[in-house]
Amino acid sequence: MCQHDSHGLGMGPRSLSRRRRLLAAGVAIVAIAGGVTAGVAALAAGDGAGFTGGYPAQDRPGPVLLVPGYGGQTGSLSVLAARIRATGRHASVVHLPGNGAGSLITDAGALNAAVQRALRDGAPSVDVIGYSAGGVVALVWAREDYGSHRARRVVTLGSPFHGTRLAADAAGILPGACPAACQQLVPGNSLLAQLDHGAVPGRPRWLSLWTTDDQVVVPPDSARLAGAINVPIQSICPGHVVSHTHLPADPVVISLVLQAIGPGPVALKGPAGCPS
Repeated sequence: MCQHDSHGLGMGPRSLSRRRRLLAAGVAIVAIAGGVTAGVAALAAGDGAGFTGGYPAQDRPGPVLLVPGYGGQTGSLSVLAARIRATGRHASVVHLPGNGAGSLITDAGALNAAVQRALRDGAPSVDVIGYSAGGVVALVWAREDYGSHRARRVVTLGSPFHGTRLAADAAGILPGACPAACQQLVPGNSLLAQLDHGAVPGRPRWLSLWTTDDQVVVPPDSARLAGAINVPIQSICPGHVVSHTHLPADPVVISLVLQAIGPGPVALKGPAGCPS
């Protein structure tokens, strides 16, 4: 088993000041895509809604919300969503605004709206799974929308929490082909700097999975998140080859995700026979 950092993500009323800083940092980027008003309104509308001051019970799993990556392609998560439903859980993929390449702040507003709908429908909490840039969206949401009091557990797959050189190359070579979300994933971007202001606290439990074969998130350990349970797939199944694109449908990844969102404690083990 790999070495890991524990725990997850908590929030409190002080997040309002962080929200102002985060929005200020993202305004210039969102403006490039012409989405300032939409991004600010989406997040401001969710401020504090559903905040109860308590924490979700770990033994009462609620619905699972899956957040797609850059481009917003929901089909990339269809296999994983189907496997979750096969266990008897409700699972749905969040539809991101526009073409899924706009501001990650606006995308976090879409996730927040989906969480609020689930809670209004009587869910005790939600589990959130973010794939690729969808994991950064989950982090924005959890930092700024009282995630510790709404999410029971969070799992991210190959998420560039510290950016990716691929985005930097795109922004440098073809700036016009690098919209808001692409620019926000450039290493050192102000949004990422605002998110990287310390380890995520202990609630919810947060699992970050990634593959050392990743050629989209470069370097692959950009997925390492301080305070999370950090697990490269190859620490579970040495020699297992899985690309960034295939993470959500990979059998080892699916096995680990199902363990992580189960009713019991987060205790990961690989399949009986790791695929080659």
